[in-house]
Amino acid sequence: MTTGDSAPQRAGRREWIGLAVLALPTVVLAMDMTVLHLAAPTISADLSLTGSQLLWILDIYGFLIAGFLMTMGTLGDRIGRRRLLLVGAAAFAVASVLAAYAQSPGMLIAARALLGVAGATLMPSTLALISTMFAAPAQRTFAVAVWMTAFISGEAIGPLVGGALLEFFWWGSVFLIAVPVMLLLLVTGPRLLPEHREERAAGRFDVLSAAMSMVAVPLGWALLGLAVGGAFLRRQQRLAEPLVDLGLFRLPAFSAALGTQTLAVCGMAGTQLLLMQYLQSVIGLSPLEAGLWTLPAVAIGIGGTLLAPKVVLWVRPSVVVAGCLVVAAVGAALITAADGEDGLVWAVTGFTVLYVGITPILALTTDLIVGSAPPDRAGAASAISESGAELGLALGMALLGSLGLAVYRQQLSEHAPDGVGDEALHDARETIGGAVSTAEDLPEPLGGSLLGAAREAFTTGLHATALLTTVALLGAAVLAAVSLGRTPPPATGHRASEQEPAEAS
Repeated sequence: MTTGDSAPQRAGRREWIGLAVLALPTVVLAMDMTVLHLAAPTISADLSLTGSQLLWILDIYGFLIAGFLMTMGTLGDRIGRRRLLLVGAAAFAVASVLAAYAQSPGMLIAARALLGVAGATLMPSTLALISTMFAAPAQRTFAVAVWMTAFISGEAIGPLVGGALLEFFWWGSVFLIAVPVMLLLLVTGPRLLPEHREERAAGRFDVLSAAMSMVAVPLGWALLGLAVGGAFLRRQQRLAEPLVDLGLFRLPAFSAALGTQTLAVCGMAGTQLLLMQYLQSVIGLSPLEAGLWTLPAVAIGIGGTLLAPKVVLWVRPSVVVAGCLVVAAVGAALITAADGEDGLVWAVTGFTVLYVGITPILALTTDLIVGSAPPDRAGAASAISESGAELGLALGMALLGSLGLAVYRQQLSEHAPDGVGDEALHDARETIGGAVSTAEDLPEPLGGSLLGAAREAFTTGLHATALLTTVALLGAAVLAAVSLGRTPPPATGHRASEQEPAEAS
């Protein structure tokens, strides 16, 4: 039914059930970003990982999702968003099995890379289908908030699920949880989700642009990646049918929301990665205990995400987003106090405040990005939005994780106890998980002294990362306040007719 001749059609029961179906792969995709946070020490010891191998295993998934998202978003607009979603679900299930039974660091890195490519087919399809299913602005805002809650929940419960599985099974089990979810999507998707493709997007697909985007994003921190990225942008300006519509970036709400989102996610991701290892290897919690301590942040963060669309009906998004970023910065600053006997209290409190500040921002900026784009570019806009988020996650873990690792290595080299052999010290410097394993093999009191030095060194690395996160989040708050300052509250003209998020038909 419609609310008037010119009003967009409101979603009914079928659309809301379809939204629940779309939430399933979203939870799993986000979970795979963080499910290895608590498994990192176990994997490091089992596969004898170096520090760089561990970072590749953690980061390659997010980098390849980011690299392939724009290509897959445009491809979904052309061949059909539901079709691409189902192909991606099948590929993700297969790649999850390969990752679960990997026998070497190289095999696990390759399997994680395949998961990233498969995930890139799923993510823009889910968000673009939501923009198709929910045309009414207020309903779309709420639907995007639900989708983002699913994403946030998956990212948040990843460590908890991983910890629970590690309590009873081997580390590969953290990948197998994706298989039944993807099979369920393959069964229910064709019956509950509409197919949608844009006729205007059915022209020539530029393969060279697709290849350039795949290289530029994963290698974005290197000179080669920057060079390829620049060439990619110049090519898009010349093409009649570009892979990425650069005109979207001329929309103030689009570009400002995308920049804010990427900075916010980047600032949070690296701190979260190190914090999960801190709870296990420094505080001494089991994986399950460490996961359980994240529950307060998850519960409050979900509530804040669902409340955010209601708040911005009356308060400008710039005020809400900037305020949330300041709250998140306070949380990161609290983590710098985590040390000694009170380390657990400060770490959990700081993480909770950090997480509660970040989660509403993701829902609001995602809705601004997708809602500001023309309907026929919803797939491309969704892909760019998710590229920013995934790139922020991957860069946060790579850059801030590298900073924490560098500080850890430097501190441990300076304060390692006398008597530790070069080979043992080398293994201990690779990862904190390696230090724990090495200390267990040394006689006392030498093993205890090495473990104490490693824990102090890792804590110093965590503090450095949290401090940099604080600065980054405050900078993002300034960016949001200035660049989003003229963005009006969404769905202003629909408050009277769309007070309820759903309407059964």
